[in-house]
Amino acid sequence: MSAQRVLVVGAGGREHALVRALRRSPSAPEVLAAPGNAGIARDGVRCLEIGAEDVEAIVAAARAEGVDFVVVGPEAPLVAGAVDALAEAGIAAFGPSAEAARIEGSKAYSKELMKAVGVPTAAHVMLRSHEEAREHLACASYPTVLKADVLAAGKGVIIAANEREAREAVEMFFVDKRFGATEVVLEEHLDGEEVSLLALCDGERAVPMAPAQDYKRIFDGDRGPNTGGMGSYSPVPGVDAELAEELARTVHQPIVDELARRGNPFHGVLYAGLMMTPAGPKVLEYNARFGDPETQAVLPRLRSDLLELLEASATPGGLAGKTLEWAPDWAVTLVHASRGYPESSSKGDVIAGLDEADAMDGVEVFHAGTAEAGGDVVTAGGRVLAVTALGTTPGAARDLAYAASEKIGFDGRQLRSDIASRAVERVEA
Repeated sequence: MSAQRVLVVGAGGREHALVRALRRSPSAPEVLAAPGNAGIARDGVRCLEIGAEDVEAIVAAARAEGVDFVVVGPEAPLVAGAVDALAEAGIAAFGPSAEAARIEGSKAYSKELMKAVGVPTAAHVMLRSHEEAREHLACASYPTVLKADVLAAGKGVIIAANEREAREAVEMFFVDKRFGATEVVLEEHLDGEEVSLLALCDGERAVPMAPAQDYKRIFDGDRGPNTGGMGSYSPVPGVDAELAEELARTVHQPIVDELARRGNPFHGVLYAGLMMTPAGPKVLEYNARFGDPETQAVLPRLRSDLLELLEASATPGGLAGKTLEWAPDWAVTLVHASRGYPESSSKGDVIAGLDEADAMDGVEVFHAGTAEAGGDVVTAGGRVLAVTALGTTPGAARDLAYAASEKIGFDGRQLRSDIASRAVERVEA
């Protein structure tokens, strides 16, 4: 029997998408959020004033509220052991243990895992000090990629076009310590096209979800600094269900098998960021949770019962015989970011047009960095909203997403104009 009271931990667009998908479950669970956001609250969901990283408070609230099942959205509480603490309290939860979540918490550990099981990835070297980094940069080939070996909210990856940019990145990592004390992964730059493939895992097997493609750079044409993601779409031309299954067998399943062998079975969703290179798919990174904004494009297409799937993932071997059904529609998601993002973010700007956009057929507006102030919804973070539209073609979904976005406005809004343009060109040319 499915849980009747579910707590979703997190405050972003990913969590808003999870809340809405869980509320579509045939078992009609009561859904709570901690801390949630203005959009989740406007959906009639009770939001608890608890920080997503406050593991002790999350456990206490789950007990006090009589929660049957907890869905942990962000990576930080997973790495901090939220699922472990909930398990000790006898509360079922979706997500990996802290030890299994190291695959996202440490880039070096992730690389070691990939090497151990033969998953293809970029060649790399670890930089453990400022001096060591400067020595390696002098003989590196460019462009090159530098990654903080800690959680960095999607902002800890620098693609340096030349040695000068690489040295600036090293200064940021080791001298300015923008992400705290960290070692750095220096790896080869891979050419190709990125694909995000999420797989539900029950400790024994990996079941792929629909593929998506996201856009990391802040500006059109993939220019400017990396962000947590400025848009996405699903499905992806050229990545059909058969290829997704093959990718899961070669990229996700070996990791699940290895972690089980080490006594750290992976339960939850394993996200693989892939580069489809001329030499074949290579893993850019693994995440231990649903991607953001990929989730906002993938879940609106899901026709299976998400709650049933998440509960099965939390159960050893629970996904055996489970299949995922998808709507044939295309989904295009556009992220609306605040002024200054990703370096900073403007807060308190009134957001107009939300009701008009959300009322459009085939459109969902997911809140991320929003808050209530004096009866208005205002900006409260870097990525503010994600507008998702469904359509029978990528062009129809894209046009609808931009039409809905035109109804929304706030001072300093940043919105890329080229999301899903490649899909439109390839499918409809």
